[in-house]
Amino acid sequence: MTTDAWRAWTPGVRVVVRRVRDDSPEPGEPPYTDVLGEVLDVDDDGLTVRTRRGDVRVPATDVVLAKTVPPPPTPRARRDRG
Repeated sequence: MTTDAWRAWTPGVRVVVRRVRDDSPEPGEPPYTDVLGEVLDVDDDGLTVRTRRGDVRVPATDVVLAKTVPPPPTPRARRDRG
């Protein structure tokens, strides 16, 4: 998917966004990180994604790749070990 496709996303869509890291990685560490979750907001400056760890604002200039992904798998029922 192109880097600008995210601009057409609507809130509620589940996505993964590869972005430039906002910290200073050590030499040898990857310069990118992925944000996986549900889109909350999209505007000209970037997008906000709700992840398991909270809401993440991704500036437009940091988006490297972006695509929609299917819903998370349903949790399996626990088996009783008895």
